[in-house]
Amino acid sequence: MPVNSPKELFVKMLSDVRQRTEKTTKIYEELSGVAQDPNIKEALQSRAFLQDKNLSSLDRCFQLIGEKPVALSGRLQEVFMEDFRRELAEIQGPAAKTLYILIKANHLMHLRIAEYVALIAMADVTGHLGVGVLLESCLADKLAFVERTRRLIRHAIESQHEIKLAA
Repeated sequence: MPVNSPKELFVKMLSDVRQRTEKTTKIYEELSGVAQDPNIKEALQSRAFLQDKNLSSLDRCFQLIGEKPVALSGRLQEVFMEDFRRELAEIQGPAAKTLYILIKANHLMHLRIAEYVALIAMADVTGHLGVGVLLESCLADKLAFVERTRRLIRHAIESQHEIKLAA
């Protein structure tokens, strides 16, 4: 899709985030399917559930700007999952697998955060303040997940290796 204006770029990026949000739901479902720790499984399932809320917010953004999502052919998430599956298969220990799953979930979320930061700035510059509010809500959800995942990683390390980390 050729991009000739800031609005077209905004629609393209918003479409990309919407498409990735749909795919990310499936990724979190897959991650939770391979997680052996019930707490990690529950956290990842909750993450997948919240993706639907974000998807509704993104659909509302399109309504507010009077546009429809455009079709894109990005492969970033497919490559991410191919690498994830290959690398996970090489990890033998359950504790290491748990940490790997959490680290990859966090990695994926940081990519989403960067996209939302850019979209919020674009919404503000283009005068779509309501869209900015919706996007900031999605961003807050992502930031909360990163913090929760950080705590889960710490807990997994402490419980699996009986290491007390200094605060």
